[in-house]
Amino acid sequence: MRIENDFIGEKSIKKTALYGINSLRAVDNFPEIVQPGLEWYKALGEVKKACYLTYKDFKTAALQKIKENLLSFTFIEDEIIEKLIESADEISEGKYFDNFVVPYLQGGAGTSINMNINEIIANVSLLKIGKQTGEYQIIDPFKDANVFQSTNDVVPTALKTASMKLLLILEDKINKLRFEIEKKETENRNTLRLAYTQLQSAVPSSYGKLFSTYNEALSRDWWRVSKCLERIKVVNLGGSAVGTSIAVPTFFVMNVAKKLRNITDLPVTSGENLSDATSNTDTFVEVHAILKAHAVNLEKIVNDIRLLASDICQNKEIEIPARQTGSSIMPGKVNPVIPEFVISTAHKIYSNDVLISSLSARGDLDLNAYLPVIGYTLLESISLLISANESLRKNMFAGLKVNSEVAENKLFASPAITTALIPYIGYGNAAKLAREMQVGNTDIFEANYKTQVFDEDKLVEVLETEKLLKTGFSIYDMSSI
Repeated sequence: MRIENDFIGEKSIKKTALYGINSLRAVDNFPEIVQPGLEWYKALGEVKKACYLTYKDFKTAALQKIKENLLSFTFIEDEIIEKLIESADEISEGKYFDNFVVPYLQGGAGTSINMNINEIIANVSLLKIGKQTGEYQIIDPFKDANVFQSTNDVVPTALKTASMKLLLILEDKINKLRFEIEKKETENRNTLRLAYTQLQSAVPSSYGKLFSTYNEALSRDWWRVSKCLERIKVVNLGGSAVGTSIAVPTFFVMNVAKKLRNITDLPVTSGENLSDATSNTDTFVEVHAILKAHAVNLEKIVNDIRLLASDICQNKEIEIPARQTGSSIMPGKVNPVIPEFVISTAHKIYSNDVLISSLSARGDLDLNAYLPVIGYTLLESISLLISANESLRKNMFAGLKVNSEVAENKLFASPAITTALIPYIGYGNAAKLAREMQVGNTDIFEANYKTQVFDEDKLVEVLETEKLLKTGFSIYDMSSI
């Protein structure tokens, strides 16, 4: 064990632990075992690396102009700067993640997150130069690992870069799902079906039309998500505590965001108003609203498919893949687990949206103290939507089958088919046919044979797939009948 001290007191820490007293106090104060997450952790490593590289450049530039013995402070030794850079780089690769022990539910606006990273970096760097963990008189978590930084600029900046990386993945997953649905649209372009309004039989349509509505909705989602990076690319790195850059060199402020952009290959840019970028979290609200819209579309899609593939529908037109046994007591039962998973995910997104919106509104004056929860929730929503899109593509749409014969028979047996005849025989005669179909429990052809409302050959011609799916009708269509 080793003993670490702060101005509150001291604590015993395992000698092998890379975290320190600040992290342990957070664990004691906030008894929650869920950490902020690997993506945020790795992004913090990249942000720290950008800060150390900028510090290194600042040191070089400063010493070219002023001798070190004339400065009021002492620069960090080059060897230690290099070790800090190496340690941060390793964190950006996910190393030492088991030492990231602080929970995401916490007070302090993320100070515990920042100090946990600082302690890991300091202790890893100490080991790299042959020293023991906890020898902070050599490499200090505050003075060295946190040089020219504040929790209030480092943590939200890392959240934004972590979010951007996940959003790029989500963008790709939406596109892949869209392409899979587009295949179904093409395959079933002329597969006739009965359309429904208010869950009641309505008018003739096609599965190509139905799948096209999903394709278009996902296209909008893809476009909106692709624009999310524009919403959160502005960072406050270098702004220090409240965006005024107090105790930070101008050189650092002007260059650190550029360094981070080079490291991450993301469109990171420094805010023109760093105080605004520190104080307000409305950009996270905006991005999550886009995620919520996507969740709404996913729920609509899977709920449609779940209905059409349910046992409630006699002679099911759609068959979805059987993914797992559906009951511990009912043999042969298979549940629509993928739609249920997606619907559950969508409702988690909706609840997350309320949380992010309400906590963003609770940012007081110059800082939002609830950034850790806002950040965790945002990253969770993006990750959940990545999973939902991937599972929906791979586990449902890739194996979805449409029974075209059943769908067509159901259409011609529904009185709704008579709507297509109104331009030719009028509403009254169409209603007469519809009544005969209902009373006689027969299809459109048999009902017309009994009522003789329409010429049989002309009826067959009017009900051809091409005519039923044509956009509107012209006077020439009527004259040709």
